[in-house]
Amino acid sequence: MAEIYRINPPSLIDSSQFGYSQIVTVQPNAQLIYIAGQLGEKPSGKQGSNFETQVDWSFENLSIALQEANSSIEKIVKITILVVNHNEDRLRYISKSRREFFGEHKPTSTLIPVPRLAADWMEFEIDAIALQA
Repeated sequence: MAEIYRINPPSLIDSSQFGYSQIVTVQPNAQLIYIAGQLGEKPSGKQGSNFETQVDWSFENLSIALQEANSSIEKIVKITILVVNHNEDRLRYISKSRREFFGEHKPTSTLIPVPRLAADWMEFEIDAIALQA
């Protein structure tokens, strides 16, 4: 099983308070899984009606995708978050959600404010790179 090393060196800010690590390394030849952007939508087509619901459902969908790919939250090494109408309130909610979701297993993370996602109702999207279990 490939080892994952999460590093927050003292020469960089300690990003763990926001729910992510500055650096993550994995052993060579690790089996990587690339998970497409997960949205705040249920399989039935029901869409999250507000930003917080979309964040919550997106993280739930990411967890489901990991299970389907024979992986887990602990195996995520990198996430990318896209946010429409990004502001400090949304950042606080994302940081809280990220801390709760990842616990001690903090991946690297990039947050990108965007003017629009694929459909008008979408306000949040998260994709991931993980190791196969």
